[in-house]
Amino acid sequence: MVSTVVITIFSLIILLFSVIAHELAHGYVAYSLGDPTAKYEGRLTLNPLKHLDPFGSIILPLLLFIAGSPFLFGWAKPVPINPYNFRDKKYGEIKVSIAGPASNILLAVIFGLILRYIPNEIILNNQGIEIALGYIVAINIWLALFNLIPIPPLDGSWVLFSFLPDSMQNVKIFLKQYGIVILVLLILFGGSAWFTITSILFQLITGHMLTL
Repeated sequence: MVSTVVITIFSLIILLFSVIAHELAHGYVAYSLGDPTAKYEGRLTLNPLKHLDPFGSIILPLLLFIAGSPFLFGWAKPVPINPYNFRDKKYGEIKVSIAGPASNILLAVIFGLILRYIPNEIILNNQGIEIALGYIVAINIWLALFNLIPIPPLDGSWVLFSFLPDSMQNVKIFLKQYGIVILVLLILFGGSAWFTITSILFQLITGHMLTL
């Protein structure tokens, strides 16, 4: 059996590198659209020290673990972006916003398919492989779903605001003012819904039940 301490450390490492991949995706898509801001500030790198956010990358995940939360959330420092540099002025911000969750979905699918098609005898003899792949898939599903919520400061809000007509500016103002409160409530009281959606997606991708 893999110890709880090892699983915890491994899951935190997965979370850290998944949120870094998320921010790198934002930066590289922005760069491809003509914005070199992230590159000039040295953020297009896998070096975790360049991306760590003290609260979002370390303190929050640890607090969630200590509190016994079934989900680990977190974030890295947002990659600096200047939308005025985008060649695509109309859809540039949407493309950059979607890139983060898309990177997590891609990671979940890649490692989920490995878990789906890895020979059973390998899993039976190496339980740690199944656990490791399962955590990679689950955490990246959680990150993608969480960031697609259309509430500031999450990526989904940029997509929503891009399509909101001027007549609904009050909605944008309300969400900007109370977004953090709404997100906290969703984290605290939306556990069953998170688990249900994650379990469905996990099984669709891997062919296995979510048992983490």
